[in-house]
Formats: sequence, C-alpha cells, structure tokens
Amino acid sequence: MDKPAIDALNADREVPIVVRQIKALNNSVEQDHRVVKRVIRPMLGFRSFQAAENVSAGIELMRMIRKEQSTMAGADAMSFANQFYALAGPSRAV
Repeated sequence: MDKPAIDALNADREVPIVVRQIKALNNSVEQDHRVVKRVIRPMLGFRSFQAAENVSAGIELMRMIRKEQSTMAGADAMSFANQFYALAGPSRAV
C-alpha cells in the first residue's frame, strides 16, 4: 500500500481508512478456508447459486460448531447434531 496516498485520502474523510500492514493477520482465515475448499472440491458442481450458497453455509456452520465458535446459549450441553439443527433452523421447500 502507498502510505502517502492513504494519508492524502484520509485528510478529506471524517472516518479515516486504517491500513494494517501485517500479513500474518490473514493466515488463520486462509487456513480455515482451505479446509472448506477441500470439502467442497469433490462436489462436481451446483445447479444454482442458491444451492451452492446453502451447501457452503452448512459446511461453514459445521466447522464453527466443531471449533466451538458457537455463541448459542446451552450449546455445551447439546450434541453436535442438535446444535446444527438448532442453528440451521427449519428446512424450507424451494
């Protein structure tokens, strides 16, 4: 990033642009995304964007539950499957 250019932009803004010049902050996000890509890759394709969105959201939800990133009350007393069903909500017909 060009620090003088960012400073020039910030002079005209009420809310300044903050630039983090540390590359290591993105590593944990990329590592988690790698696992999601590995799970999705064997699936040959999706017929619609909505199907792809639903499947990837479910995979992300399972990863969050597995990594204990859920903020749902009483999640520690629930099984993995029950947490998934509680967070996923009722199924809907398309």
